Formats: sequence, C-alpha cells, structure tokens
Amino acid sequence: MHNFGEIILAEVQFTDTFEIKTRPALVLFEEEGNVIVAGITSNTKMKGVQLTKKEGAIKESIIKLNYIFTISEKMIKKNLFRLSENRKNFIKKELVKKIN
Repeated sequence: MHNFGEIILAEVQFTDTFEIKTRPALVLFEEEGNVIVAGITSNTKMKGVQLTKKEGAIKESIIKLNYIFTISEKMIKKNLFRLSENRKNFIKKELVKKIN
C-alpha cells in the first residue's frame, strides 16, 4: 500500500504520445490498486511545489500539482523517499487552493 507523501519511481505514459518512461511522482493516495500521483519534473522553471536535494531528490525538482494522473500499483518500480509532515501539510494546502 502506498501513502500520501511517498516519492516513487514509476512507469508513466505521456499524454501527448504513447511513449512510456520511468519518472518520479508524488503519491497522493491509493485505492484498490490504483495510485493517484502528481508528476515531478527537473525543469525548475515550471510551476509547482519545489522538491529539493535536501528532502531526498536526486536533483532540484518541481512537483507539478497541475499534472495528476492514475497509475496501476504494478507500474511502481521503486519507493525513493518520504516527505516530512511539514512538507505534506504544505502540499495539502496547495492542493486545496487548486480545488477551490
């Protein structure tokens, strides 16, 4: 079972092509084998929430809260690290702002 705040490495199909690549993502929640995630990019010019090396990222990155999608639990290759409680609370607030 995967929980909110986990940073994972997963196979992701891009929306503009049929290409599948292994990419990092933030787990938002899991239900019945479906994992809802937010994509992560190393393009720090994109909008989103900063993810730093200090937190465990390989390189400075952005959690793209505008890029949320569902993957199968079977597409997860590896758990990388977990965000701190403070960071998870910040992301929850940012998600609520987007919903409102």
